[in-house]
Amino acid sequence: MSGDAGQKRSRAQYGGPNKRQKGSRQLEAGMQGILITCNMNERKCVGEAYSLLNAYAEELFGPEKFAEQDSQGSEKEEEDDDVEAALKKEVDQIRSTTEKNCRRFQSIESGANNVIFIRTHKIEPEKLVHYILKDLYTTKKQKSRVILRMLPFSGTCKAFLEDMKKHAETFFQPWFKAPNKGTFQIVYKARNNGHLDREEVIKELAGIVGSLNPENKVDLTNPQYTVVVEIIKSVCCMTVVEDYVRFRKYNLQEVVKETKKETAQDQPKTQPAKNLTETQQTVETDTDRKCQEEIITEAKPEAGMQAERATETNESASKQLEDHTDTKQEDPE
Repeated sequence: MSGDAGQKRSRAQYGGPNKRQKGSRQLEAGMQGILITCNMNERKCVGEAYSLLNAYAEELFGPEKFAEQDSQGSEKEEEDDDVEAALKKEVDQIRSTTEKNCRRFQSIESGANNVIFIRTHKIEPEKLVHYILKDLYTTKKQKSRVILRMLPFSGTCKAFLEDMKKHAETFFQPWFKAPNKGTFQIVYKARNNGHLDREEVIKELAGIVGSLNPENKVDLTNPQYTVVVEIIKSVCCMTVVEDYVRFRKYNLQEVVKETKKETAQDQPKTQPAKNLTETQQTVETDTDRKCQEEIITEAKPEAGMQAERATETNESASKQLEDHTDTKQEDPE
């Protein structure tokens, strides 16, 4: 009995990757950061993420600066006799300690297994992650063993449909509000959440994109922008990224393997192994195309409907031919 108590005591003392400590920070609405999926080793994934993100952030944004208030505090020691100066010094010290705690990257409890969330401070997560993937795609050097996907999110809200719609109306504007426009697709995934309907969410978000500019069009083959929606428990993480297909769904492992396959021309070996995945993805692809294209059509002005119907008829005919000849391949995480 004493031996079991000792083991429990030692585990509680050192903790583990799945052990939540009391008072630990958790993912909530209003945060921004980088969602990272891993392969069964969250603790090692956090360390690997810190190393990778800090290295690229220093290269892209410069060295991290913090605790600048310490030098200022030493210069004001002679003013301690003045009450106003003493109060100001105390405020500066509190502000300094706050800045020390607000590092560029901080690990947050995501609320899902094999998923970590790195909260960012004074960093553009989309810009940083795209920079990392572009470098990996170009250099073909694998720099992670545990990290699978790395998705940036500069916007989070509560995982309720009305909250998501309200958030998307302003969040989508830099990419889709006229005169801005582009082709897009919507990628949706939910973890530990069963009260949202996937098709309904896609329809509502696609409708918002269409209302911002009727010239925005759905493209599930090679879109200019990809709207990524990740639901984790009661939080919705939303982002708009570029080169989603080119960078293999922002998968750090696959983006390196893909370039190697292209240079080695090893496609016949991998094609048979993906037949099952392609069959499964075809159902979701057809559903997404119907949901998103129907909403965009409804959002277009009535004045231009006749001209656009003709072009859509030609496009649908060409798509049918392409569907018979081309098979879309998507790798799992």
